[in-house]
Amino acid sequence: MKPLRAMKNQIEKFFYNAYQRRLESEANTWNIPRHIGVILDGNRRYAKASGLDDIIKGHYEGADKLEEVLHWCDELGVEIFSIWIFSLDNFKRAAHEVEGILGLIERKMRELTTIEGLHTNQIKVRAMGQIELLPPSLQEAIRAAEEATQNYEKFILNVAVAYGGREEIIEAFRGHLKAESETGKSVRQIADELAVDKITPYLYTSDLPDPELIIRTSGEVRLSGFLLWQSVYSEYYFCDTYWPSFRKIDFLRALRAYSERKRRFGK
Repeated sequence: MKPLRAMKNQIEKFFYNAYQRRLESEANTWNIPRHIGVILDGNRRYAKASGLDDIIKGHYEGADKLEEVLHWCDELGVEIFSIWIFSLDNFKRAAHEVEGILGLIERKMRELTTIEGLHTNQIKVRAMGQIELLPPSLQEAIRAAEEATQNYEKFILNVAVAYGGREEIIEAFRGHLKAESETGKSVRQIADELAVDKITPYLYTSDLPDPELIIRTSGEVRLSGFLLWQSVYSEYYFCDTYWPSFRKIDFLRALRAYSERKRRFGK
């Protein structure tokens, strides 16, 4: 059976590569989104399906996948990439997993500042979320990555950690209310003047365009609160592949699907 399995794998690889090359050749005719958001889902299920002895290893493979995907973004002209790697709800997971994930995030944040490609490609790193809830060492690693890349503008990597969509909106409203109250306005006046453009400046992505495309891996078909305010007109693409197994062909399919859609913005 082993020779047959090897032959099958070779045939599948041949057709996969041929299909990928075809998509790559077509990509220059597509409308590529400037800003893509990704819900990196399926690390734990990948670890279990792969027979790994610790689910944290699935998260490590997922972290390695991110570096690969960033190269694809550069090739295809994506300018802003927003990823959700740890939600506020994730704090409720087993202590071992939470500690392992946060330790991994800290390690990757520290590695970012020394990766040559980060500086060569002028990647600006920005964190989104309630960073004050994270361990002090992780907070310091995030600040170091942001400071080391603060002057870059070619590519922006937004990292949502300790993030919740509802909480972001609450924080934005709180910021707006505090600013308005400091001008001496009454609650009634603030309420009467309330508008979308009053809240937007207090979002984590206040100075960025909204994501045109949001991808969720692992087969789950739900939003889970990622960029709730910003994604009102985003196109969504749900992929069955677990994040660590996410292939370039999956990414290209998502971009093709986006390019084929007609965005009406409610009109």
